[in-house]
Amino acid sequence: MLKHSQHLYLLISFIMMRKNVFYLFSLLVMLASCDSKTVLKDNYDIPDAQWYIKDVPTFTFEINDTTVAYNVFYNVRNNRAYPYYNLYLTHYLYDSTGKAIHQKLDELNLFDPVTGKKLGEGIGDVYDHKILAFKDFKFKKTGKYRIQVKQYMRQDPLQDLVSVGFTIEKGTK
Repeated sequence: MLKHSQHLYLLISFIMMRKNVFYLFSLLVMLASCDSKTVLKDNYDIPDAQWYIKDVPTFTFEINDTTVAYNVFYNVRNNRAYPYYNLYLTHYLYDSTGKAIHQKLDELNLFDPVTGKKLGEGIGDVYDHKILAFKDFKFKKTGKYRIQVKQYMRQDPLQDLVSVGFTIEKGTK
């Protein structure tokens, strides 16, 4: 028959073993989710889902391969209560010297303009969108870059946007 201290030791050993299995499983999931094509995947959480015009999220990343083209996507998360079907954003891409090398005003449809049906992926009242900003972009030099995004909806603050960001991936070319 086991003593009380032996029961406690077995219980602690069992918990530690399960914890290690959990950590190992978590590590394997993280390693499997790593994508060598992805250069940047980052989002800015908009405080209280109210995006003020003065708030200009900035994202930095590094380019090590200039032989491939890159695809740049907007990441947008909005609430169902977002009052418009679209969203106007301007992105600004800067090289390591601070020189603007690409900028453009884009209209993103978050809902179908005719039916009002949600576009994007989501459960409940929050929807995620990954929308192409520009395709097959070639960086001329390796180094650090930064990309900024501004909202151009003329509403200050713009309500019911939860987060905004970018995904930059190596293209197939």
